[in-house]
Formats: sequence, structure tokens, C-alpha cells
Amino acid sequence: MKVVILAGGLGTRLPEYTKKIPKPMVKVAGSPIIIHIMKHYIKFGYNDFVIAVGYKGNYFEKFFKGFKKSGLSFKSKIFKKSCKITIVKTGLKTLTGGRLKRIRKYLGNDENFMFTYGDGISNINLKNLEKFHNSHNKIITVTAVRPPARFGELKIKKKIVKEFKEKPQTSYGWINGGFFIAKKIFLSFINNDNTILEKKPLESVSKKKQLMAFQHKGFWKCMDTKRDRDILNIFLKKRKN
Repeated sequence: MKVVILAGGLGTRLPEYTKKIPKPMVKVAGSPIIIHIMKHYIKFGYNDFVIAVGYKGNYFEKFFKGFKKSGLSFKSKIFKKSCKITIVKTGLKTLTGGRLKRIRKYLGNDENFMFTYGDGISNINLKNLEKFHNSHNKIITVTAVRPPARFGELKIKKKIVKEFKEKPQTSYGWINGGFFIAKKIFLSFINNDNTILEKKPLESVSKKKQLMAFQHKGFWKCMDTKRDRDILNIFLKKRKN
């Protein structure tokens, strides 16, 4: 199954680093955060990545330049296992939904694909996420987590997402933690480059009762600011020791 990483944003709330490099390439505990994300997927056997780049996208190609290259695909050893990496330039100003739509032709023949953001780390059991998604036969599953109210909030009833709101004040306690799995038909809910993933596409499937929530109560942290980066840096260094 393909794993798509949305890695093209400007990272405006992390200017200390993103003036020079794209946000997913900011290092925590000695490695770019995107590598920590990829290692987690590889740990559970998902090793075929599509990285949707935009802002300073050439940095990704430079980072992977030492790996065996075939077209836009790279084969490497991350987490001591081989993986495939396809870097796709999805436009400088393309929004999150548009980036996802642009990688449609790279998804292969599988019905489902996983996708996440290039700035969030979790200890979520990805195999259990896939099992949950396959069990309900809905269009898309989002991982729901419980951190501070700065992200898309989910109202959940009997595992079905009844309402999706982007960055409100928390009232229900569960928020969008990324780590999605979806059927490819979900891409039909995205109009064009100007579509924000967290707005109309997810709101629409929610109204159709086709958005399910995999509730994760373990570790999750998003690197939104320098303070977030510093906290993650300390946490990951401790985990290595």
C-alpha cells in the first residue's frame, strides 16, 4: 500500500528553520522529522512512499541523492529495511487537498492508500488502523487524538465522525491527528489545487457518514512551532537512550 506524505507547505509558524529548508526537513533528535515519520511506517511494513513536495522541494531530492535513483523513485535503507520513495513536485502554492489530488497517478492498483502530514509523530499502531479501516468499509478513516485545541476537531458517535471542524475551540475532546487511510474514490471529493483537504473534502464525506475515527490514546505530537520542535527533540532523544 502506498503511503503519501504531504510535505509541500510553507511552514510559516516555524520561520527559525523554514526560511532555509522545508518544514519536514527540520531535524529532531539528529534526523529530519520526515525520516522519523517514515521509520514508523516502515516499522509496520509500509515501505512505499510518495512524498508530495512544494516549497523548497529540491531539498528532498538533495537529501536522497546518495540513494539509488531510478527516475523519480529512490530505493534506500531506512530503519534497516528497504523502501521505495517517489518525490512528486505538486506546486508551490498548491493547498493540502490539491497536493493529494496531484499524486493520484502514483497510487498504483491498490484500493486504499495511507496519507499523513510531514510534521507529526505518533506511536499509533498502523496495522490496527488498517484493520479498523477495512472493517467498516467506509471511504476514509482519520486518526483522532486528544492534544490541545489547535487542530481540526472531530465530533464522534459510535466511531462515525458526525462533524469535522477545522481548528475550533475544543468542545468534544478529539482532534484530527493525521495518519489517514482512504479509498482512492476520496480524491473525487477534491476539486483542484485550491482545495483545502481539511475543509470541503473531509466535511463532505463526514456529512455522508463516510468518515470514520480511529481513536488513538497514545503518544502524538505535531511540530507546529519551535517550542513543539524542542519538545519533540527532547522526547525522541530520551526514547533513543
